[in-house]
Amino acid sequence: MDDPYKILGVERSADDDALRTAYRKLAKKHHPDLNPGKSEAEERFKEISAAYGLLSDAEKRARFDRGEIDAGGNERPPERPFYRGYGDAAGRTKYRAEEAFGPDDWESIFGQAFGDRMKRGGKSRGADVRYTLTVDFLEAANGAKRRLNLPDGRTLDVGIPVGLEDGQVLRLRGQGMAGPGGGTAGDALIEVNVAPHAVFRRDGKDLVVELPVSLAEAVLGARIEVPTIKGSVYLTIPPNSNTGTRLRLKERGIAGGHQYVDLKIVLPPEPEPELAEFLKTWAPRHEFDPRKGLVS
Repeated sequence: MDDPYKILGVERSADDDALRTAYRKLAKKHHPDLNPGKSEAEERFKEISAAYGLLSDAEKRARFDRGEIDAGGNERPPERPFYRGYGDAAGRTKYRAEEAFGPDDWESIFGQAFGDRMKRGGKSRGADVRYTLTVDFLEAANGAKRRLNLPDGRTLDVGIPVGLEDGQVLRLRGQGMAGPGGGTAGDALIEVNVAPHAVFRRDGKDLVVELPVSLAEAVLGARIEVPTIKGSVYLTIPPNSNTGTRLRLKERGIAGGHQYVDLKIVLPPEPEPELAEFLKTWAPRHEFDPRKGLVS
């Protein structure tokens, strides 16, 4: 992945609000549901989600800025200092390792490091390694296969289980460091970050979607198309619905959960003179105060 700041089009000094605004604007533009059949839009959306997933996490953003992890959230191997670099530094006298440590010292050091292992036959378990992987919201919800590129050039195929949650750690046995002396290899521990979605909000196994509806649809009722993680379905809006009315799509959530649809009445962006004239002379049959209880 390229520089996440460039992907979102923000400066490195951008605050959380600026990141969120940039992400939402780009996510809506490139969302697969709004660009059916366009694979480039889907790839772009994944890039945007991964970039926001990294930068919206304060700790990961700081580590990326310090160069400790790459844009994909993977650990960068630290540079190993070498004694010759210190010996050749300006103003320092060159020296050999033997001058710092005598022959007896080296024998003692290596004896402590490897003596016990040799007594056990030279085999020991390899170290575990940790990686970070950012996945799309729908990949985490529905399950997927992702390929992780490792710093040493290897690749790992990672199975994303259905309903995986943000921050969950997956263990791939035997994919860590090789065991010295032919010992068992360590494991790969992969922390998975789930990028936020422009439409869906997760609540356990349930999903919540805020659905804009017109005034006419809310008053008269309607049958409209609603996105779900498995594709669009039709939902009936009862007459006289209001902003905040919650409807349920049974078992349309994650792993048997439900999807809840919260209605939000949205007026047309341009003035509607006929509607304005009607409201000037219209009076509700049942009087009500929409701000009752708000002011004492």
